[in-house]
Amino acid sequence: MSGDLRYVLRRLAQLLPAVAGILLITFLIVELSPGDPVTSLAGQSGDAEYYARMRERFGLDQPLHVRLRTYVANVLRGDLGTSYIHGRPALEVVLGRLPATLLLAGTSLVISSFVGVALGVAAAIRSGGLVDTAITTVSLGFYAAPVFWVGLMAMIVFSLRLDLFPVTGMSSLGASEGGLAGVLDIAHHLALPALVLASQEIAAIARLTRSGMIEQLRSDHVRTAVAKGARRLRVVTHHGLRLALLPVITIVGARVGHLLAGAIVVEFVFSWPGIGRLMVTAVGDGNTPVLLSIVLLVAVSVILANLITDLAYGWLDPRIRLRAR
Repeated sequence: MSGDLRYVLRRLAQLLPAVAGILLITFLIVELSPGDPVTSLAGQSGDAEYYARMRERFGLDQPLHVRLRTYVANVLRGDLGTSYIHGRPALEVVLGRLPATLLLAGTSLVISSFVGVALGVAAAIRSGGLVDTAITTVSLGFYAAPVFWVGLMAMIVFSLRLDLFPVTGMSSLGASEGGLAGVLDIAHHLALPALVLASQEIAAIARLTRSGMIEQLRSDHVRTAVAKGARRLRVVTHHGLRLALLPVITIVGARVGHLLAGAIVVEFVFSWPGIGRLMVTAVGDGNTPVLLSIVLLVAVSVILANLITDLAYGWLDPRIRLRAR
């Protein structure tokens, strides 16, 4: 068995206790929080007998340790429970919202990666100049600004004042669900939330790329390449950017969780029908099965993203041997 494969298997084995710990903490927090999911579902005007039947149906009349034991046993069988509100399997409800979140988060990740690296390189090769100062200042501003505030300001300016983008939702009422017209309608609704979600990531990646590029452009191997008459474009992309991307890839993988957390806020602001908006509703309703299913999905995604990041790190720099870890 190769060292790389052993490393991957070891990281996958670490996934189980990490996810189990996250689920246990989330379960206890939700179950011990004030509020009654039965009254959220049935309202305040139901009679005591109806409330009792509902609690018995969902197992809410059992002690906490019994509910935890039942939940663990069901998870091991692949059953994440039934949504109190939807009356369907919780995993089915979450997976139904997942494509919208993947579309939003994936688009934001692509935008932030390419734009952030491009801005970082532009600032580095003009270090100390007007372009560098402008990019650094704007990046710092977006990095410090809360995502919800950026979302609200973008909505006011670009949707309500300039009428360039839809205010909320994923598609227009009566719009075609298929074909090019449907795709363009979704892209029109997606543009502003994706840019808002990407704004903070663009700032972080641009600042990190700038620092790495400046360090590489001042290194001996780059000076040697310049002395040998290498073209400027090759010096920047081949000798400088390749090594400068190593910490950038690390931060991109590490911030996948941050991106998903930001997606919850952006989905709520723009009424985007993804798991973030579903999570906010589940917290308010005390819908534990749906909430834990979302936590499980996000935890696994973040751990796998970090694993892919580590593998990409070793691929970009052959000196890094994963088997040595």
